Amino acid sequence: MDTIPKAVWQKILTPAQYKILWKKGTERPYTGALLENKQKGTYVTAGCRIPVFRSDHKYDSQTGWPSFWKSHKLDNIVLEDDWSWMGKRVEVLSACGEHLGHVFQDGPKPTGLRYCINSDALLFIPDEQQ
Repeated sequence: MDTIPKAVWQKILTPAQYKILWKKGTERPYTGALLENKQKGTYVTAGCRIPVFRSDHKYDSQTGWPSFWKSHKLDNIVLEDDWSWMGKRVEVLSACGEHLGHVFQDGPKPTGLRYCINSDALLFIPDEQQ
C-alpha cells in the first residue's frame, strides 16, 4: 500500500486527511470529529485502512486530540524519533507509512502511554459493522 503514488492519495483522501497522513500535519485541538466518539469499535487509518486502535483503549486526555493508552496491534504501527519541533518527540506512523500523531509517556496505567492521534488520520468502524 505504501507504493501508491502521493498523487493518487491526493485524489482518494480529503485535503485534511492528505495533509496529516502524508505531509505530517496536525489538526487544531478540539476540532476532530472523533474526539468525543464513545461508540465501541475499531479505529483504522484513513488511507490504508489498517486497524490501529480500539475504543476500549481510548480515554479523555484533556489535550484536544483522541488519545489511546494502547495500540490495537503493535505490528500495525511504527514509532520513529521526530526532531521537527522543540526537541525530540516520538512519531506514530501506520505500517504503510501514514503519519497518525505522536506518543508520549504521560498516559494512564497500565502502559503509561498517551497515543495522541489526529482524528483526520482515522476512520471509525463500529463493532456491529465488523
